[in-house]
This record gives sequence, structure tokens and C-alpha cells, in this order.
Amino acid sequence: MSTRLVNLVIDAARPEVLADFWAALLGWYVAVEEADEIDVRAPESDGWDLDLVFVPVPEPKEVKNRVHLDLASRTPEHQAELVARALELGARRADLGQGDVPWVVLADPEGNEFCLLEPRERYGDTGAVASIVVDAHDPELLAGFWTRITGRPIEFREGEVLVGLRAPSGRGPWLEFLRNDDVKQVKNRVHLDVAPPAEADHAAVVQEVIAGGAAPVDLGGPKLPWRVLTDPEGNEFCVLTPR
Repeated sequence: MSTRLVNLVIDAARPEVLADFWAALLGWYVAVEEADEIDVRAPESDGWDLDLVFVPVPEPKEVKNRVHLDLASRTPEHQAELVARALELGARRADLGQGDVPWVVLADPEGNEFCLLEPRERYGDTGAVASIVVDAHDPELLAGFWTRITGRPIEFREGEVLVGLRAPSGRGPWLEFLRNDDVKQVKNRVHLDVAPPAEADHAAVVQEVIAGGAAPVDLGGPKLPWRVLTDPEGNEFCVLTPR
């Protein structure tokens, strides 16, 4: 299919606060600042071809996010420095029942969970963000769906627990599907956007994505130029207009 990942979107009570936090932590920059969204962008050297997009919502965060970021570190000392920096910027430690693990679980100023990983060879060339992690009842099923609609091939498997997709360029973060049996309860606070190329027919691409396993969803509100769909496990995502 002819779509590609273009955004990771995070709902926020105070988008400007979250955008500033993530830009400072990652060493990125605010590229777009408008009333209805703030975009944080990576330097070209990171190989990240998505924006982090923060949008205002009235609803408070209620449950653990089903989509989160894992951040990369180069050495144990670098990991400790990143943890200290995150806490200084307004993060807090989070206990999700992870126990004694080599990575550190934190939450940003609005409670969105993220992990600061210990050094891992697989993430040595990803830049600041190692991976976008999606909870999945069936990682293989979700990985297959996202491979079909984005063209990102499956490059890693860890038994039935984890399946990882990498951009064809071999740069930037992984997109990973991690086994988790929690039941989805509310609309995801973090979601992905995909977009067709500029010359594509938007309606035809939407139908193609639906035929590939997505389902349309109505979140209410005014008619929008993009379409909101869900993947085979009910995770919302948007098919944006061609670009």
C-alpha cells in the first residue's frame, strides 16, 4: 500500500508544556506552533522522518498508554544522565510492575509513560528514540497489518513477545509490537498518522487500508479532511490527506 508513517500524535491538556519537555529531552526543536497543534521535529542526523505532534484535548489521562516511546542510550553513564535530565525537566518515575529491570520507566509531565533503555546494540543507530512501542494481544497480527500499510518490513522477532519493523532506509526508530494482555478501555492518547503520496487519491487509499484490515471509526465532531480508522486491535490512527 502507498502510505507512510508521518506523525506520532500525543493528546495533551497543555501541548506547549509537553512539546517543550520532549524537545528539551530529545535535543529536537519546535517546528510548528499553532493553536490546534505543536510539532516537534528531529534533526536530520537522527533519521527520524516523523513529527511528534501535540494536540489539545479536554479529557484527562485515565489509564496506561498502549503506545509509548523507548529512548536509546549509548552507555550506562549516558542512560543515567538522560534519567537525571528527564527528572529535572519535569518527568517522574513510574511503577508499572516492571520489577528489577535494566531500563528505567518514567512518565512525562502529563503522565505519559516512556522508557529509558540501557545500551542495546540493536538501537545503536536510531538516534534519540529507539522505538515506538505498541501494546498488542497478538504482536504478529499487528505487525503484519502495519507492514502492509506502511511498507516497513519485519526485521526482528523475539518469540511470540515482540515483533519489530524498521524503515526501509534502515534509519530512525523501530516500530515494535509488544505482547500485553491488557484490555483496551478508552481512546488511545497516543496514536500514529499515515499519509499517501501527493499524487494519490485519498478516498481510494482509505478503502485500500480498510481492505487491508482496518476499520472506520466515528469519534464525533465536525467532518475532517482526514479519516480516522482503527487497526485490527482497535488502536486509532489517521489516514491524512496526500502529501
